[in-house]
Amino acid sequence: MASGSALIFDEEMTRYKLLWTDPACEIEVPERLTASYEALERHGVAQRCTRVPVRQATEQEILLAHSEEYLEAVKQTPKMTVEELKAFSKKYNDVYFHQNIYGCAKLAVGATLQLVDSVMKREVRNGMALVRPPGHHSQRSAANGFCVFNNVAIAALYAQKSYSVNRVLIVDWDVHHGQGVQYCFEEDPSVLYFSWHRYEHQTFWPNLPESDYTSIGKGKGSGFNINVPWNKVGMTNSDYLAAFFHVLLPAAYEFDPELVLVSAGFDSAIGDPEGEMCASPEIFAHLTQLLMPLAAGKMCLVLEGGYNLTCLAQSVCQTVQTLLGDPAPLLSGIGAACESALESIQNVRKAQSSYWSCFKHLEARSEMSTKRPRLDEKNGAAEPAPEASTEKTQSIVWPEPLARTSACVRTVVAPPPGVEVSLPEGCQRLEDVSQSTIKEVQSIRDKHFQGVTDQNILQPLGNVISVLDQMMNKEVCNGCVVVCDSSVSVRCAFQHALIGLAERVMVVFIGDENIPVITNDGKVFLVQIRAEETDEKCVNRLSLCLREGESFTAGFMQAALGLILPLAYEFNPGLVLGVVGESGVKTHLAPVWGHLTSLLQGVAQGRTLALLQGYDKDLVEVTASALSGAPVPPLGVLGAPKPEDVQMIEKQRQRLQECWGLLRCTVSES
Repeated sequence: MASGSALIFDEEMTRYKLLWTDPACEIEVPERLTASYEALERHGVAQRCTRVPVRQATEQEILLAHSEEYLEAVKQTPKMTVEELKAFSKKYNDVYFHQNIYGCAKLAVGATLQLVDSVMKREVRNGMALVRPPGHHSQRSAANGFCVFNNVAIAALYAQKSYSVNRVLIVDWDVHHGQGVQYCFEEDPSVLYFSWHRYEHQTFWPNLPESDYTSIGKGKGSGFNINVPWNKVGMTNSDYLAAFFHVLLPAAYEFDPELVLVSAGFDSAIGDPEGEMCASPEIFAHLTQLLMPLAAGKMCLVLEGGYNLTCLAQSVCQTVQTLLGDPAPLLSGIGAACESALESIQNVRKAQSSYWSCFKHLEARSEMSTKRPRLDEKNGAAEPAPEASTEKTQSIVWPEPLARTSACVRTVVAPPPGVEVSLPEGCQRLEDVSQSTIKEVQSIRDKHFQGVTDQNILQPLGNVISVLDQMMNKEVCNGCVVVCDSSVSVRCAFQHALIGLAERVMVVFIGDENIPVITNDGKVFLVQIRAEETDEKCVNRLSLCLREGESFTAGFMQAALGLILPLAYEFNPGLVLGVVGESGVKTHLAPVWGHLTSLLQGVAQGRTLALLQGYDKDLVEVTASALSGAPVPPLGVLGAPKPEDVQMIEKQRQRLQECWGLLRCTVSES
């Protein structure tokens, strides 16, 4: 099994710069690369990565996405004078050339392909390439927006050609639309391209109508292009999470990619003069974490934009630390997306409803009309967005991300006595519990479970207390304990956790029995997935009835992405208890349980305790993999969930979204 994260950087890619005055291009500077790499070194992150050397891309590789005529034209630039370079640059839109840029562009593509090779050969699990020039605006026969060759588009085509990859997901979180990537794959159903970008109703660069949510792809590629246009500045962590939970992740899971490529532009972060957004550097740790369960963990991130050097460096550090498996940072203040973001999300889901089963139920609904800006009376063109004030955005202050420290051991597992379990890297078997822990169990039994005398039930409680104490002492991050009675174990766990480990606990319980937890005091949120229907009224409880069958996986994941994850992020617990008890849905449970456990690692800084009733080898092993950060098995291309499951999920959304705003995916009816 692959492990480790690759980091690719070469100072050679800093050896070009703007040689004349051009206000549109002056923010693209060599320091973007050096600031990012120096921050990784300063925080000890670069030293933990697997270093992969760069190479220059071959002409044949570049021609995967570009025309011969364009390549030949760029090849002439090393011999040009400054005046000739300036004239050549003016042929294109918002880009500049330098005598060294051709060599740097070949290195940028080559570094990206080196990363793909390392991940696809399983030499590493994932990685990031710090490259320059960026690539996602570059088109088949044109440089554009600081981009010369389209690094990520070439990488997708290269992976398909060299490794027979059938489905590639490209996630573009840069603040500008990567129109070059869209043009390359808009008729290709083997590549799903997702981009969010500042749009402001076409008044923001690149000012294209095809950057709107109505551009869904063409021909066989219809539905495989997803644009989320941001029609105002100031988007926050909540807006970005809402787009992931309600648009990207449902489509991505249904698509089932074999490789994930990220056009990682950090101009979508706070303080950037281009984006003017308000999302913190920490959000990129969470976006990365949410993508990691896909494609068996095969993920390559490639630097695109980012022009505030401080925030760029912080965001790159947050991203790479997550790739390495560090616990995700805390996010506070998560709630409903703003009305403008919700309008875009609603429109995207409706526009895609004919192509994705996860959005199919929206086909019959009316679409919100997008509010259009004032038009210029002379020619009908939208008024351009005002120029960003570099001084204004550079002066914005935000808290420096807190240090992210890893526990000595990532995961401990306590199987039944005498049972051998195959554990992934980063996992250890729980050692024998101490005498003080045994006394603590006795005290809890005397207080809460006086009628319980069965040692088969009581013995695992020592393991539960031991793991929680090790979490509290930061000796381990998370754990998995096999228990005999899930109800008793859950009550024991959250009672002990609330003493010192966490102020709030989220319990995710798969099982049909009733769990004796009090939720009306706001300290516990209970999610229960069961085979029998219940009529739940409490806003700190979510009860879902999912039954076995071929659509179980699709229904489970729709509930996980659209309900459970938003609730978890907004509730913001200090501990997640993931529990599998006696259930009528165990047959198909292990794969989806693994993905849910993995997705929840972004919550509570990864502090999760899984309690599994009865020994199920597959369930224990997939739980251990998810908790330790190892890849979980792909779910396959998801079919359509049952209509009754969708109806139930939407009913619960309507019931809870007034209290838990991140569940919202439509604008207010008012």
